[in-house]
Amino acid sequence: MFNRVLIANRGEIAARIAATLQQMGVTAVGVYSEADRAAYHVSCMDEAYPLEGKTAAESYLRVDKIIDIAKRHKIEAVHPGYGFLSENAAFAQGCVDAEVFFIGPKPEVIRKLGDKVNARQLMAEAGVPVVPGWSGGEKDDAAQFEREAEKIGYPVLLKAAAGGGGKGMRVVRSRREMAESMESCRREAGAAFGNSRVFMEKYLPKPRHVEFQIFGDTHGNAVHMFERECSIQRRHQKIIEETPSPALTPSLRDRMGDAAVKAAKAAGYSNAGTVEFLVDDAGNFYFLEVNTRLQVEHAITEMTLGLDLVRLQLEIASGQKLPMSQEQLRPTGHSMECRIYAEDPDRQFLPSAGVVERFLPPVGPCIRIDAGVTEGSAVSVHYDPQLAKVIVWGHSRNESRARMLWALQRFVVLGLQTNLEFLQAVLDHPEFRAGRLHTHFLEVHAMPRADRTTPDEALIAAALAASNGTGRRDAGRDRSNGGVATANPWQSLSNWRSA
Repeated sequence: MFNRVLIANRGEIAARIAATLQQMGVTAVGVYSEADRAAYHVSCMDEAYPLEGKTAAESYLRVDKIIDIAKRHKIEAVHPGYGFLSENAAFAQGCVDAEVFFIGPKPEVIRKLGDKVNARQLMAEAGVPVVPGWSGGEKDDAAQFEREAEKIGYPVLLKAAAGGGGKGMRVVRSRREMAESMESCRREAGAAFGNSRVFMEKYLPKPRHVEFQIFGDTHGNAVHMFERECSIQRRHQKIIEETPSPALTPSLRDRMGDAAVKAAKAAGYSNAGTVEFLVDDAGNFYFLEVNTRLQVEHAITEMTLGLDLVRLQLEIASGQKLPMSQEQLRPTGHSMECRIYAEDPDRQFLPSAGVVERFLPPVGPCIRIDAGVTEGSAVSVHYDPQLAKVIVWGHSRNESRARMLWALQRFVVLGLQTNLEFLQAVLDHPEFRAGRLHTHFLEVHAMPRADRTTPDEALIAAALAASNGTGRRDAGRDRSNGGVATANPWQSLSNWRSA
């Protein structure tokens, strides 16, 4: 097992990985940008070292800087978390070249599955159902796309071959839209991913997004850890996830699980990953993509299986075999996750930057909070505005949903606009309660606008905290630099070092 692991990430996932490392007796080493010098995740580390620059491109996306820190500080392995460099084959290869273990699949597997056209072909050859489509090419013109779209049948979906997160995607509903849509799709894909190749799939109007957690080891073993329903999305980004899916029958679950394991074995997959599918109203499922990393929503799988997936990642990366067979995996109950963002749902989910003045997460049975901030934390315009995740467990979906509503109603965040009330409205919607979900749920079903009136109790609490200066917010302030929050050893429960 490793002794020193560098976490090449920030926010709640960096803090969450650090917790497992420390429980295993492994030194958690963090990194931080100039904008994150006082960030919560820094205080969670045993050691933390600076990355010059404020933006992601200047810091967390700099392969050279991160590998240099790993080499200088005798790091044995790097955990990439999710986002940033987690699915970057060049970063994984750089770690290998520097003789640092990369906690994830091999670079060639990341590269192979990162190209969606190649991944589609690989899955089709392995017998995994794929959405009817056409691979396209760099030099194919609009006329060729139009001919192929006629064969598939409109509407079709143009997608970036190297894409993700909804970028480089366009729905084309008729022949006259093709040329303009293809050009804008290629332009966006080239700017976002450095690869302008576009391919085409049949557009499914209201599919469910259902993914299967997979795990493989370096000894040829692979299992799935059941599904997660991820259909509630805004701007192609998930905000509510649950397991099990309310749509899957035992037979469909078995068939999709078998397909996910086929996908893992076809790719020679090791470590944690996710096979994503689209499911139509008739119960047909189609391969979407493989995420070659830990997912944001991994916690709900942990809640129903009683596993620590980060611990398992480390064990697999260190050469151990999977400690369980498929037959030994038996999920229990129902788990649900909500992502808490600093954003305004009434203004197209515009991010909200500023300082977290009060941060009081709910505490109760079967409730877990994975937080990336605390009181006094600055939420920067430079990074994703996710503040925390609320994860709950219940014996049934109804119990899980009721517990989540209770938790969200008692989650206090002041100083920033959040999506807390919006999430409650979604959970309380009749169609959500009935489990009738699809990826366009938020477009079809209007949610009530949030009540902007701050409760008197919250105002009183904020006023008292500001007047007596005893809140945790002040404990992390260095007044010599104008009140900017700085990492404070008295707030850390672990060893602390200033770099």
